[in-house]
Amino acid sequence: MTPVHFSFCSAFILGLMGLTFHRTHLLSALLCLEGMMLSLFIALALWTLQFEMTGFSAAPMLLLAFSACEASAGLALLVATARTHGTDRLQNLNLLQC
Repeated sequence: MTPVHFSFCSAFILGLMGLTFHRTHLLSALLCLEGMMLSLFIALALWTLQFEMTGFSAAPMLLLAFSACEASAGLALLVATARTHGTDRLQNLNLLQC
């Protein structure tokens, strides 16, 4: 395993562990998701450059577009929950209540 491969795998796993263990606020969960998507984007971009795959070069941009859509949807949910519940703590959000 190369050091570059190890650093991107460890960045993804750290984001996943942060999402799993530190789910107190919605904003911290969204930041962990963004870190995971950023590590996937950089790894996918370096993979296409390393193997010189010109047909696969649009995949990192597609992943970046999906990541931007995910970030905007997450921020919209953050604003909506902060307005309705007064906080972004995930423990106060009950999905069974309307």
